[in-house]
Amino acid sequence: MDVIIECCAGLDIGKDEIVGCVRLPGPTGKRRRSELRKFPTFTAGLEELADWLAGHGVSEVVMEATGQYWKPIWYLLENRGFNLRLVNARHVKMVPGRKTDLADAAWLAELLEHGLLKASFVPPAEIRELRDLTRYRKRLIQTHAAENQRVQKVLEDAGIKLDSVAADVLGVSGRLMLRALIAGERDPAVLAELAKGQLRKKIPTLREALRGSFRARHATMLRITLDHLEHLESAIAQLDREIDTVMLPFTAARDRLDTATGIGKRAAECIIAEIGIDMARFATSAHLASWAGVCPGNNITGGKRRSGTTNRGNRWLGEILNQCALAASKTRDTYLAAQYWRLARRIGRKKAAVAVGHSILVICWHVLSNDCDYQDLGGDWFVRRNDNDKRRDYLIRQLHELGYGVNLSGHAA
Repeated sequence: MDVIIECCAGLDIGKDEIVGCVRLPGPTGKRRRSELRKFPTFTAGLEELADWLAGHGVSEVVMEATGQYWKPIWYLLENRGFNLRLVNARHVKMVPGRKTDLADAAWLAELLEHGLLKASFVPPAEIRELRDLTRYRKRLIQTHAAENQRVQKVLEDAGIKLDSVAADVLGVSGRLMLRALIAGERDPAVLAELAKGQLRKKIPTLREALRGSFRARHATMLRITLDHLEHLESAIAQLDREIDTVMLPFTAARDRLDTATGIGKRAAECIIAEIGIDMARFATSAHLASWAGVCPGNNITGGKRRSGTTNRGNRWLGEILNQCALAASKTRDTYLAAQYWRLARRIGRKKAAVAVGHSILVICWHVLSNDCDYQDLGGDWFVRRNDNDKRRDYLIRQLHELGYGVNLSGHAA
C-alpha cells in the first residue's frame, strides 16, 4: 500500500499515560520503521512528547477522541504547530487482536501514513471557548429547572397549592410568600396579602391555596432550594455576560441565524458554538446534517431498505435543534410550522421535530455559507408546490370514500 505521509505519529491516550508511535522511513528507504515511547500526562510530559515528535520531523499526528483526556494534548501540540487529526475510536477498532496501548498507537500511526483515517471536526480555539461556556450554561439552566420542580414538590407535600393559582411560583409574589413561609408565617390571609400586580385579583383564592400543613422540614428544604436557585440565577447571568463578550467576533453570524424561524439569540449562540461559522469544513449541508446526526440513516441491503434511524451525532446540537423545531411549530404562516404539522399527522410529533430540526440545520448552513438572512417560503409552500390536478384527484377520491358524489364545474378566479 502506498505511503502518503512519510513522517507521522499515532497517540494512544489514557488518563495518566500517553503511548506514542512514530512511523519513519527505514535506513534503506524501502522498509518502514516504528519507534514507540511512553509519556506521563503531566504538562512536563506533554512538552517532552512535543519535543520528541519535533525531533523526528513528524508532520502529522493522530489521536482518538477519548473523553476529555485528548484535549490538553491537542491544545499543546496545536500551539507547537503540528498538523493534528482527531478520529472516532469506533472507526479504527475493527481489527481484532490489537488491544494494547502500544498496539493501538502503532495501528493509528500505520493507518495515518497510508491516508486511511478521516479526521473528526475540531473547531478553532475561539469556538471551543464559546462551546464550553454555552454547554455549561445549558447544564445550569437544566439544574435550575430541576430545582424549580423541587420547590413545587415541597409545596405539594405541605398541601400548599400556590402553583394552582399563580402562573409563576418563583415570580415576585411567589418568592415573597415562600420567604414568609420559611420565616414562620402560616396565616393564609397574611400570606395572600403579599401578592403583587394582577395576582391581587386572586387574593380570595390564594387564601384557600395557602392553607396547608407547612412544617419545619418543609421550611428547611425550601430555604436551601431557594438559596440554590438564586445562586444558579446569578451564575447564569454571569455566564450570559461572558458569552456576550466571547460572541463579539461572531455577532453578525448570530444575527443572521436569528432571522430564521424558531432560532432566537441564545439558540443561535449555541448553534455557532457547536458548528462554528466556517462552513467550508462541511462540503454540503448534507455533510453537516450527517455529522450532527439529524439525517435519516442510509441502510439498504439486498434491495431492501432497513431501519432509517438517525445516527449518533452531536447531542448538544441535536437538543438545541429539537427545541428550535418545537418553537418553530408554534409560529403562524411559516414554512417550518407547515412542515412540522404536515409530518406530525403522519409520523408523530417526535419524529416531526427531528425532521424540522434537520431543515433548520440546513438553513443554518446556507445562511452561514452565503452570509445572508433567512427568507421564509411561507406557510402555503406545500400547497403551492403541489400539482393541482393531482390534488383535485386526491380530494375527489377522499369524498368518494366518504360516500359523496362529486360534480366539478369551473368558476372565475
